[in-house]
Amino acid sequence: MEPEQTQRRTYLLVDGENIDATLGMSVLGHRPAPEERPRWERVTNYAQALWNQPITALFFLNASSGQMPMGFVQALLALGYHPIPLSGSSNEKVVDIGIQRMLEAISANGGDVLLASHDGDFLPQVEQLLEGDHRVGLLAFREFANARFTELTEDGLTIHDLEDDLGAFNTPLPRVRIIPIGAFDPMRYL
Repeated sequence: MEPEQTQRRTYLLVDGENIDATLGMSVLGHRPAPEERPRWERVTNYAQALWNQPITALFFLNASSGQMPMGFVQALLALGYHPIPLSGSSNEKVVDIGIQRMLEAISANGGDVLLASHDGDFLPQVEQLLEGDHRVGLLAFREFANARFTELTEDGLTIHDLEDDLGAFNTPLPRVRIIPIGAFDPMRYL
């Protein structure tokens, strides 16, 4: 009797702090209003369709204050995410530590990864995953992703733009970025 083969899985890891901070400080220039934030269900739909396999969606939150944004947590749960509220001392980057540990666990146990972050703190773990039998993608605003991620595309990392590739926003964002001529849409500027 042959052992039952398990289906390959995609782990969607969302660095909520990093995505929100980059959107607010670098793209919008102000704290994002709820309607300006990504539509997280579009992110999970994209993640599932990308490699046509089941996903586990994990949304990492900093809960070091002892408080959780319960309305947001309930919305994430309704969208199929597993919120991971982490706490620690004020000098610990708890979200980064949690995601690093998760990436290391996936590297050791199997699975593919889509990481929603711009943060270079995950480069060692992403490099380790790329050395193994893992598909690895980065979900980010391309122009704000750590430059080393772009270099890792030669090793198999794929970069997916949250706005352009995923369509995660309801309205166009005020971004200035390099646009491949094939993707240039003059109607966006009329």
